[in-house]
Amino acid sequence: MDNLKLIPVEKDYKQQFIVDIQEAFQLGYEQEYGAWEKTILPTKDIEDSFKTNGSEAYFAVIGDEIVRGTIIVINKETGHNHLDLLYVKVGCQSKGVGHVIWKAIKEIHPETKVWETHTPYYEKRNIHFYVNRCGFHIVEFNNPKHKDPHQKGEQVGGFAN
Repeated sequence: MDNLKLIPVEKDYKQQFIVDIQEAFQLGYEQEYGAWEKTILPTKDIEDSFKTNGSEAYFAVIGDEIVRGTIIVINKETGHNHLDLLYVKVGCQSKGVGHVIWKAIKEIHPETKVWETHTPYYEKRNIHFYVNRCGFHIVEFNNPKHKDPHQKGEQVGGFAN
């Protein structure tokens, strides 16, 4: 995976990013809970990440194949940056790609003081990945019994690195 490259998501390829990330998130949910007719990650949420001030969206490419994508939000004033969305394309999971992309993100933003992210509380694989592979620490665990007052809908846990 030495040949992994982060390629900015161009406007013409944004729809492909959205389709890929929705497929990956849908599969993760359905593997845990079974088939679900609703879209787990609504298009509006992804569009909001693209539009966030300071956002940078990338495909992770190995050779000619897109294997993953990410949207990060960079705050140049504070150095407190956010890993907004990250996915591994269906069929490419559990091959170490996620860890390689995380290292690549950190390399392009070495000025970062703190990385933060979140993931749904039911995503055990994601929690394992962020905590055990990437070195994040759980700083808050939001769920139906401990709700984040700033968050609508599904409650997610907060992580910092």
